[in-house]
Amino acid sequence: MTEILLGTHTIKSHGVKVVKAHLHNWLILVILVVIDGLLNYVEPFHRFVGQEMMTDLKFPFHENTVPVLVVPVIAVLVPFIIFGVYYYLRKDIYDFHHAILGILYSVLLSGVITDSIKDAVGRPRPNFFFRCFPDGKAVFDQVTGDVVCHGDAKIVKEGYKSFPSGHTSWSFAGLCFLSLYLSGKLRAFNRGGNVSKLCIVIFPVLAAVLVGISRVDDYWHHWTDVFAGALIGTSMAAFCYLQFFPCPHYEDGWAPHAYFKMIAERQRNESPKSTIRSPSNNESNDIERQPI
Repeated sequence: MTEILLGTHTIKSHGVKVVKAHLHNWLILVILVVIDGLLNYVEPFHRFVGQEMMTDLKFPFHENTVPVLVVPVIAVLVPFIIFGVYYYLRKDIYDFHHAILGILYSVLLSGVITDSIKDAVGRPRPNFFFRCFPDGKAVFDQVTGDVVCHGDAKIVKEGYKSFPSGHTSWSFAGLCFLSLYLSGKLRAFNRGGNVSKLCIVIFPVLAAVLVGISRVDDYWHHWTDVFAGALIGTSMAAFCYLQFFPCPHYEDGWAPHAYFKMIAERQRNESPKSTIRSPSNNESNDIERQPI
């Protein structure tokens, strides 16, 4: 196993250097935030909804079990706290920085992909009927047969954003990243038979699954919306984690790639340079005088 150095690379000593080295990544991250914000203002595609289609869209319309603002807390803030605790114990700025950057990319890429698909698909939510007709009186265009909504414009707009589930994609993006992070730190796959470690590793994934189930229970999403959101979030978590960390089942899966690169450079700098000494004139003469 690669040499472990504690407390030699802290925020104070190497923080600015690490951030500068990844400044372009942070700038792109800001761009992703702007893009995701703009996607929420885009009017989604209004898919045709006829009278006969309303059978599956008449579920009750009520508030979220998991509010929108709670999702970033679960998917981002809680992992941040765990990253901070590990940094406090180990003082490794590479691990701390890359964990934060990686999980932010994971959730933001998931958000951009999810919101782009939402706006493009325009699938009605299961509670679309009562969003469109809050008084229960349905009105349809006499020519096209499409709905003529008279509900609140913002509520109707959200009613066309069923596929895929944003709550689910964000939750899986953040919590699956955390699960991979914990797997590496706990060496959960070191073939030591410590099955108890899997309980800790699986817990974040279970939390993400429960968030997804709540979306179906609240009639805000169809099960296929949740499945697609989970697939997007899990994929982004895996891709972003492996950009910064080795696979958790590797022997050195407990630290980021940058840490091992730093260790290799340190060992090269400390290794003595090999030199070849040419023989002197006297030594050359002695060699020539030796009998064959």
